[in-house]
Amino acid sequence: MIKGLGGFGDMAKMMAAARDMQGRVEEMQGKLDSLEVEGSAGAGMVKAIVSAKGDLKRLSIDPSLFRPEDREVVEDLIVAAIRDAQECAGDAAKSEAAKMAETFGLPPGMKLPF
Repeated sequence: MIKGLGGFGDMAKMMAAARDMQGRVEEMQGKLDSLEVEGSAGAGMVKAIVSAKGDLKRLSIDPSLFRPEDREVVEDLIVAAIRDAQECAGDAAKSEAAKMAETFGLPPGMKLPF
């Protein structure tokens, strides 16, 4: 505590800690945007790559699926692969948030605002 300021010294420490936490949250959000996870469907014939925030980055489709009579199956596999990738992204985001919460000394399971 800063001498002569009474309780304001503690307030200054809290504000500094809040700024530090905000910086770490921003850093983690940037990491989530660059972290990529893969989901797949149809035994890997359709793959979706998404950011840990769930944004679709790339889609890969095995060429053997390009037959007109299989169009509906391919569409279903695409949707399934994207859903799988987005679930993986959600898991990755939760894992990163849990790591950050731990560094702040927060209890396990406490949700951060992102």
